[in-house]
Amino acid sequence: MSFQSAVDEVVDLVSQLIRFDTSNTGEPETTKGEEACAKWVAQQLEEVGYTTQYVESGRPGRGNVFARLAGPPDSERGALLVHAHLDVVPAEPADWSVHPFSGAVKDGHIWGRGAVDMKDMAGMALALARQFKRDGTVPPREIVFAFLADEEAGGTWGSHWLVANRPDLFEGVTEAVGEVGGFSLTVDRPDGTQKRLYLVETAEKGLAWMRLTAEARAGHGSFLHDENAVTEVAEAVARIGRHTFPLVMTESVSQFLAEVSAETGLDLSPDAPDLETALFKLGNLARIIGATLRDTANPTMLKAGYKANVIPQKAEAVIDCRVLPGRQAAFEKEIDELIGPNVTREWITHLDSYETTFDGHLVDAMNAAIVEHDPQGKTVPYMLSGGTDAKAFAKLGIRCFGFAPLRLPPELDFAALFHGVDERVPVESVLFGTKVFEHFLRHS
Repeated sequence: MSFQSAVDEVVDLVSQLIRFDTSNTGEPETTKGEEACAKWVAQQLEEVGYTTQYVESGRPGRGNVFARLAGPPDSERGALLVHAHLDVVPAEPADWSVHPFSGAVKDGHIWGRGAVDMKDMAGMALALARQFKRDGTVPPREIVFAFLADEEAGGTWGSHWLVANRPDLFEGVTEAVGEVGGFSLTVDRPDGTQKRLYLVETAEKGLAWMRLTAEARAGHGSFLHDENAVTEVAEAVARIGRHTFPLVMTESVSQFLAEVSAETGLDLSPDAPDLETALFKLGNLARIIGATLRDTANPTMLKAGYKANVIPQKAEAVIDCRVLPGRQAAFEKEIDELIGPNVTREWITHLDSYETTFDGHLVDAMNAAIVEHDPQGKTVPYMLSGGTDAKAFAKLGIRCFGFAPLRLPPELDFAALFHGVDERVPVESVLFGTKVFEHFLRHS
């Protein structure tokens, strides 16, 4: 059977994956759909001859599926993990122009929650896994296909549980590829031509959700009070919310800026007069790149009181912190100075940052696959301001990259589609990505 069968079925597979409502609310009792979707994926793999492992990660219904495609029997290379999560963030149908779980294919796009985050890559991986098995393909190294639960809530009941409790599932794996990388950024060159840079994720900021708490004497709202827990927390939140952390150039960000500067002629050097303003010349992606120049700490939740005329004993706030590699200790020192002596802090969620180098055979294979299908393309490293399941796999010493290739129209605001209303992915981008990913896996 020819390779064309993977291209022929990938759009339908992505559409069918979207039709599973795998909304992850962050609360196990209201999260749904992962088990049904995972078992459907297992069925698609078993249909072409795979032996699959279905694993529930710590709680009923948190379904994960693994399948292995053997490499050469005499190969001494470690296995490659290809991972995709099946859960999605919730969506309100009334806000959408199409139903978010319809998987509709119209106007040249596949529509629905998860179309870009990340059932497009799940569909590409599934289509190619099926194709390789049908063809009897022996890749240059063993490939482990993993379809996972709970990434959208930090992976507690997905990748992190699996790494802690079932490390055997990753036996032999040395490198991994997953989401939020491989998509194109079209830039203008000084000579009037354009270049497509395909951003490969080599780093992620740390993800840390912090709770601030202040306690003081409760009392009547009509009295004078020298101590007020609400005031203490509110002032700490205001200081954090207005604080600008220092500019820090990590290796991944430095390389990205150097590559873009070389192609565009823009001055994006660390000592540029106004680097962050210059970044906006890159268009919509500037929001993601700009967030990787500094640590961030954004207040997101406040909680205090139960009656208008009662001074509460306790007040709380939640801060969403994203920390650059190597900055955790310095970040915490700055935070402690900002919150002051009367407010305590604790981590609700704390996932480490991650960074690897942009070199080696796997990186070369990514670039070769891109250039094969887009001669005007080139891979460059970048840092993700958010987080993925790579944070869990890195704990096992696995070298992780984000590479889900998509050639995107220059006018598409790709960053806005993540978790956005009317999430959608161009059909042509998925077809292109399937071809690129096939080339990559055959040479990885």
